[in-house]
Amino acid sequence: MSRIGKNPIALPQGVEVKVDGNVVTVKGKLGELTQELSSDITVKVEDGTITLERPSDSKDHRAAHGLYRALINNMVEGVSKGFTKELELVGVGYRASNQGQKLDLALGFSHNIILDLAPEVKVETVSEKGKNPIVKLTSHDKQLVGQVAAKIRSFRKPEPYKGKGIKFVGEVLRRKAGKSA
Repeated sequence: MSRIGKNPIALPQGVEVKVDGNVVTVKGKLGELTQELSSDITVKVEDGTITLERPSDSKDHRAAHGLYRALINNMVEGVSKGFTKELELVGVGYRASNQGQKLDLALGFSHNIILDLAPEVKVETVSEKGKNPIVKLTSHDKQLVGQVAAKIRSFRKPEPYKGKGIKFVGEVLRRKAGKSA
């Protein structure tokens, strides 16, 4: 039994859901998202809640039931509240700045890394004296924010000895002991 798939999704104020065949469109104050569903899963929108149903208890149907419920829930939450990821640059001389949608990262390589971001993702850089620079990514699309954050993190993953690199704010790194003299 999919416990996640059975939970109904409550619609907040100002969020519209349109089901057209096997395509679900969610529209809210922050934007509009669409998701194509498997033809087996049926979506019902009734008095402020969305429920998903599956035809049988086969393994594929159970998996798709929970998956699509989670995806639609993320869409509803995204267009109403939005999602934010914060990345922290740990290291001497590591800097971040942005001009519009261009993110400029100085990560100890010979050249700066300049990344053009999708227009759906809003980027903000915070640099305070004595603290590590922070890159804030905000969007209504959870998948896109996570993908962009993972791409930025992949430029310099945190290393286990000093912890230098790009990490998520609040991420706990596994540290190793260095050489013992």
